[in-house]
Amino acid sequence: MNLREKLTSIQTSLKAPKGQFNSFGKYHYRSCEDILESLKSHLASTKTAIIINDEIIAVGTRIYVKATATLLDDESEETISISASARECEDKKGMDASQITGATSSYARKYALNGLFCIDDNKDADSSDNSKDDKKPKEQKEYKCEKCSKNFEEWTDTKGK
Repeated sequence: MNLREKLTSIQTSLKAPKGQFNSFGKYHYRSCEDILESLKSHLASTKTAIIINDEIIAVGTRIYVKATATLLDDESEETISISASARECEDKKGMDASQITGATSSYARKYALNGLFCIDDNKDADSSDNSKDDKKPKEQKEYKCEKCSKNFEEWTDTKGK
């Protein structure tokens, strides 16, 4: 098998359960560690390895963590990589700077792994049974820029001016 075939095999057979629970928001989620634990047997059976690297990127005054997940074929040394970025929040109550960076890194790594292994973290709108919904058109939400109180369209049109 070449690396693309191995990746397809992993993508179609990987089950990464949502092993964590957020008691505040009352929802289950999967962590980076949950995904990595689920991957181990697949990596062994396909003779592949996963390598994850972080890069710190400053954009203006904001700090981003760019995580790159690389699938390495142990037999051919061929690789496939996917990157994802997350922005550090400026201040997170109860966390020091290193904890903020660590949490941001975990988040970026999780989404790089999601991209590489086709893990969908969103609920699929098509999986809901909407047949019982009444046929009234849904009300559109209006988005406003908090700083200038303009509608989103107006704000994006004037943003660079």
